Amino acid sequence: MSYQVLARKWRPRTFTELVGQEHVLKALVNALDNDRLHHAFLFTGTRGVGKTTIARILAKSLNCEKGISSTPCGECSACTEINEGRFVDLIEVDAASRTKVDETRELLENVQYAPSRGRYKVYLIDEVHMFSNHSFNALLKTLEEPPPHVKFLLATTDPQKLPVTILSRCLQFNLKRLPVEQIHGHLERVLGNENIDFELAALALISRAADGSMRDALSLLDQAIAYGSGKVHEADVRAMLGTIEQDHVIDLLNLLADNDAPGLLTRISELAQHSPDFAGVLAELISTLHRIALAQTAPDAIDDGLGDREAIVTLAQKMTPEDVQLYYQIGLIGRRDLPLAPDARGGFEMVLLRMLAFRPASTTAQPASTPAAAAPAQAMARPDPAPGIVPGVAEPAPSTTPAAPSAPTTSPSSATSDDWENMVAAMKLSGMLLQLATNCVLVQRDGNSFRLSMSPNHKYLLSKSREEGLAKALGQHLEQNVTLNITLEGASTATPAERQQERVDARQSQAESTISNDATVQAIVEAFDGQVKPGSVQPLG
Repeated sequence: MSYQVLARKWRPRTFTELVGQEHVLKALVNALDNDRLHHAFLFTGTRGVGKTTIARILAKSLNCEKGISSTPCGECSACTEINEGRFVDLIEVDAASRTKVDETRELLENVQYAPSRGRYKVYLIDEVHMFSNHSFNALLKTLEEPPPHVKFLLATTDPQKLPVTILSRCLQFNLKRLPVEQIHGHLERVLGNENIDFELAALALISRAADGSMRDALSLLDQAIAYGSGKVHEADVRAMLGTIEQDHVIDLLNLLADNDAPGLLTRISELAQHSPDFAGVLAELISTLHRIALAQTAPDAIDDGLGDREAIVTLAQKMTPEDVQLYYQIGLIGRRDLPLAPDARGGFEMVLLRMLAFRPASTTAQPASTPAAAAPAQAMARPDPAPGIVPGVAEPAPSTTPAAPSAPTTSPSSATSDDWENMVAAMKLSGMLLQLATNCVLVQRDGNSFRLSMSPNHKYLLSKSREEGLAKALGQHLEQNVTLNITLEGASTATPAERQQERVDARQSQAESTISNDATVQAIVEAFDGQVKPGSVQPLG
């Protein structure tokens, strides 16, 4: 017996075997079980998400000899013939090969005749958007008032090309791209039933490469089995797909975090010796940045399918959220522009160098003791497209990083808000550790033992690794070993972040008041019937 490809062998035969698309299945199951059947169904979605498969199962449900239901028996002659593609009353049409109006009319001439064997005559028209305008016109009348024994099942990857007159006569179901997790789980089940040895990291690569299509995933799986001589291992799949080891991406991101441009270029040069697909490398880098961003906000959402969870968590602590978002955006734009580069390697290098070039320089904030209104706000006239609007000063807002004191106090038996804010500033933290520290208050200090509290609203910042990192930084600052305990409870005093925000708000309020009371500004507003543009006033300094 000849080999049957996995995409055909594992094509679902019932609604319960389908992977995903629960929103579509619920509607169809209820319609079948309650005998509320429309005469025309339209299934839309990208390739390989189940449009034709669902249509065939629906045709089987309509013609099963045991009655109309959402659970066809799969054993009667109608079910068997539909499974084998030879049921005479299921007319499958490829619209791409029937674009002429005469062919469409010939197809529809037999609509009036009763089915030969089944309960319904079912027309399954695939890629229906390929019909010509004349073909659509020929279909329109029949689609509007078909005989009671006829059902139309239409499928398309491009519903925007269908006339609204066709769309309005169909029940439309939009099938979604399948999530990577669902594809991964299904591939595991398939290989388990096929008794094929595999590695989870290899399935993760295939699931992502499938881009939401289960058919593509199964086709890639077939290819991987052949490439690996009956086994599906990560190294073989990477070689087949042209991707690189995840360690290379982690190395590049660590060099980015260290602001090491020479190291980046050296690492790319070493990578180039393996002739990688640099567009694929950039895609892997962008995907890893996404996982780092998740690790910074929801660490529990990070899986270890690629064996890199620990490295991802470390990078999440090493990078600031702002840098991660910046790198991600530059990477997306660079991926779009990469085909325009003279060569792929040069384009890839420029994307990473652009990430370094546009990385915000660290700034030193004003000392915490600086009065909120120390620098007077001034008015500056600028052109504005809207008449009658007078903008205020648009200088950059001050950094919200806790201010660095000139001489931090670390008294061994005090536990005040000022002491903790001064210590946080002196530790020169960044990223998530800075966010954690500035949203805590010092509740008690007993020698080298510190107890901090944090509002439950910020519990997403707290993790074991971050607590240990903050304890290490505090110990290095005090030059002694410390123990640190952070509890989630309401604080009676303001956190460093809240105090800094209060100072920023006070300076902003003072600046807005200064602008409003400025005689020149008042004269301009009165003369031109204008107003100070909200949000345009910012304090200087």
